[in-house]
Amino acid sequence: MRLFSAAWVGSNKSKIMENDPQIIDEMLRTAKTIAVVGMSDKPHRASHHIGRYLAENGYTVFPVNPVLKEIDGKPCYADLDAAYAAANEFTGSGIDLVDVFRASENVPPIVDDVIRLKIPYLWLQDEVVHDEAIARARAAGVKCIQNDCIYREHAKRPDLRTRKI
Repeated sequence: MRLFSAAWVGSNKSKIMENDPQIIDEMLRTAKTIAVVGMSDKPHRASHHIGRYLAENGYTVFPVNPVLKEIDGKPCYADLDAAYAAANEFTGSGIDLVDVFRASENVPPIVDDVIRLKIPYLWLQDEVVHDEAIARARAAGVKCIQNDCIYREHAKRPDLRTRKI
């Protein structure tokens, strides 16, 4: 099964990885618990809106932000380890998907955590791209999407809206 294909784009011939629509669909249909890394408590921020949207559509969301204690009355976790422990306690199965709202240069340590915790899915939001880290995650068996919006992809699938898991 193809996870990514390499494509050459633009005059500078920069290499980007294209996302596989089948993997996107699998992630959205299979994941039950999502850690939103970089989730904000500010309602005008995309991370806040998307975290709420995911929760409203049947996913169990664990906000991850080391400077916040709670978001919308829900506990906020300092790191993926704390969110994973809470998810494991709450659901008995840990985290299925990590959705990243951090700058691209912050992705490698997040990938380290995803691999170590054996989280099966990693999603990097719009404009978050790190081909080397994604290649490392893929080599460890993590299915990855980068530079795409989980909200936009979920909204394209009306049968998933307000699903009950």
